[in-house]
Amino acid sequence: MSQPSTPLFDLCPGYHESRTAKTIIPKGSMKRKAGEPSTDAVSVQHLRPGMVSLKGFVKPEDQIGMVSMCRQPGKGPGGFYRPSLKNGAKLNLWMMSLGKNWDPTARSYGPTRPFDGAQAPTIPDAFKMIAQTANSTASEFPQINPDICIVNYYTNFGKLGLHQDKDESKSSINQGLPFISISIGDTAEFMFGDTRDKGKATKIDLESGDVLILGGGSRI
Repeated sequence: MSQPSTPLFDLCPGYHESRTAKTIIPKGSMKRKAGEPSTDAVSVQHLRPGMVSLKGFVKPEDQIGMVSMCRQPGKGPGGFYRPSLKNGAKLNLWMMSLGKNWDPTARSYGPTRPFDGAQAPTIPDAFKMIAQTANSTASEFPQINPDICIVNYYTNFGKLGLHQDKDESKSSINQGLPFISISIGDTAEFMFGDTRDKGKATKIDLESGDVLILGGGSRI
C-alpha cells in the first residue's frame, strides 16, 4: 500500500519569482558576498553560560534570500509538513528538514522521512555561511560544519512548547557543539530555563534577523 502524499505547502502564496530585493550599500562600504552576514552594529548579548544572542545579525536582504531558498524545496518532495507526536497530536507549525530528516516520533535523524520515504533537501551554502559566521562572532563555541537544519514555519497561532534539543550524536553533544537558531518574520517570544516549568522560565523577544546560539553548558 502506498503512503499518502504530503500536500504542497507554500511559504509565500501569491509571490512572484520575478521580484527581487535591492541591496543598498552605503558609500565606503565593501560589498558583501551573497549570504555573507554583516557584523556591523550587531549587539552580542550573553544571556547565560553557553547562550548568546546576536541581535540584528542577518540583514534584511539576506532574510529575504533565506525565505526564497526555502520556498521551492518546501513545495517539493521532503518539503513542509505538519509533524505528529507519539500520541497522534500534530505540532502547531509546519516543518522541513534539510541535510537529514528529523523524526519527532523516534526523536532521531535519518536519511529519509518514515511516513513517505522522502529525502531531505540539501542545506544551502548560504545557510551554512551564516551559521558559521554567527558562531565565530559569538567566539565561545567550537567551529561547526552544519549538516542538519530544521526550518519551522509558524502561523499567527503557531507555537512550540518547552523542550530540549539533544537528538544529535553523542559526539556532537560531548564536544559542546552549538545549535544555532535564526529568526525571520514577526517578533516572537522565546522562553528558556532549567526546567519545563513555564513559571520559572525567562522570556525574551526574538526579532527578524536575530540569531540565538546555545552550546556548552546550555545543552546539558
